[in-house]
Amino acid sequence: MIPKVAVLSGFGINCEMETIAVFEMAGAKADKIHVNKLVSRDINLEDYDIMAVPGGFSFGDHLGSGRLMGNRLRFGLREQVRNFVKSGKPVIGICNGFQVLVKMGLLPGDDDISFTQTASLALNDSGHYENRWVTLEFNSKSHCIWTKGMTRIRVPVRHGEGKFVTTDKKLLDAWSEAGQLVVKYVDPSSKYPSSSDKVLPYPISPNQSWRNIAGVCDPSGLVFGLMPHPEANHSTWLGATWTRENIEHGEGEGLQIFKNAVNYVTENF
Repeated sequence: MIPKVAVLSGFGINCEMETIAVFEMAGAKADKIHVNKLVSRDINLEDYDIMAVPGGFSFGDHLGSGRLMGNRLRFGLREQVRNFVKSGKPVIGICNGFQVLVKMGLLPGDDDISFTQTASLALNDSGHYENRWVTLEFNSKSHCIWTKGMTRIRVPVRHGEGKFVTTDKKLLDAWSEAGQLVVKYVDPSSKYPSSSDKVLPYPISPNQSWRNIAGVCDPSGLVFGLMPHPEANHSTWLGATWTRENIEHGEGEGLQIFKNAVNYVTENF
């Protein structure tokens, strides 16, 4: 079986080609699909095994990054997305795609998939767009299918609104206990795993997210979103320091995320 991936496009999304490339490197067949084609039912989401919401500047980030695209999916694809997740199929949102999934209420989400927004991505504390490399650490106790077996990777961030926040800080404890706080920014010089939730100094944490949160999953572990761009480090030659480190050409540090999802679908469907 070769999993089919629906990579959403349109309205300012601009990372769809990189996302298609990395899924196909991971062993899937990926199609670029305009959101309107799904809303109109010209194309059925149920015909796909994985859905990806790539990065970019959907609707020009008017009214906040991901807000308008989140509403487009929340109301135009509500039942399609709910049925997709309930049928056990993985979903990923990267950067602007993460903002979309959070603002439509799919992340961090709930068991009922009620699309109730409980978190947001606010302006970076630096007050400007951040385009730099960061080190990410993965929660080994998380049930997220996308990050199975992963420890740390280096990938770039490219965002102006990436600070993960919530109006109810008690939710952070609940999400932590449920294994939904999947990825955090980490000081690369620290030992693994890093146990502190204290916000790291800038630019180690490029946006000053609460608890250094870089990505979360839903209660099922199928829906995953993160602000950094793992698709931007799918091969070693994309790494910022690969020549200095004398790394041989091969798989980049971000590719495993996509391979995990492809393997999950292959093994379960």
